Amino acid sequence: MNRIGTQLVGRLGLVALDGSRRPAPPPLVLVAHGSRDPRALATVRTLLDRVRELRPGLAVHLGHIELNEPLLADTLAALDARDVPEAVLVPLLLGRGHHVKQDIPRTAAGARVRTRVAAPLGPHPLLVETLYERLVEAGWRTRMSDAQRRASAVVLAAAGSRDPESALDTRATARQLAERLGVPVLPAYASAAAPDVRTAVRALAGRGRHRVAVAGYFTAPGRFATQSAEAAPWLAAAPLGAHPAMARLVLHRYDRARAAGETGAADPTAPATATKGTAPAAPTTPARIPA
Repeated sequence: MNRIGTQLVGRLGLVALDGSRRPAPPPLVLVAHGSRDPRALATVRTLLDRVRELRPGLAVHLGHIELNEPLLADTLAALDARDVPEAVLVPLLLGRGHHVKQDIPRTAAGARVRTRVAAPLGPHPLLVETLYERLVEAGWRTRMSDAQRRASAVVLAAAGSRDPESALDTRATARQLAERLGVPVLPAYASAAAPDVRTAVRALAGRGRHRVAVAGYFTAPGRFATQSAEAAPWLAAAPLGAHPAMARLVLHRYDRARAAGETGAADPTAPATATKGTAPAAPTTPARIPA
């Protein structure tokens, strides 16, 4: 019944007070990285379904940067073939880096469809809540004695990037998660940056933290997520995946990007704005965490 009610409200939202039909909102294109692990594509598709359930009447599409179909360029070409005038691209990525600053804006700028690129998902409090719940699912105790808390810590395992702003975003999430848990949270990376998960675990053990859990700061299962979980000495939490909070966050980024485009104001969380034939510039200011 709740799902039917949500769909009805969504359809009514397309009707103006005078009974005329409002223009359809621009489609949301979720931009995933792509993975050779079939679980990743299944996870992303489940996330898309949850976004659609939350926002009936909004067209939601998928485009990949690499490795999976449809590729982002093909998704945008298909929208153009249907005379869709514009779309909002939401990166299914957790921080600023090459894909957010270069790959996605370049593809968007080469499309005939007018596009606006939203900010990456992180950092954001909804990610922290998802990480917390994934840790609890894995066995993290919500209540600990003082001795248990002094011995506990978390490694936040992320994919990694050579872009220093990506590391800043990961560290911001680690700080927020540490505040949520009340224990140290040390970022670590599966590639391109240091420390790796095993090194981070050893560093925490050297500080007397022997109950170390690994939180998977990945949007979906894959090679990096699996490798990071295998390095966990205690608990290993599942990736963020298709958690309901992730669907809410995708729509939050969509709404912010769309609102900034309609008002003409710059969205401080958005990495770029692309229009037909215009390559956008990459941002130089840190991302702000919206409420």
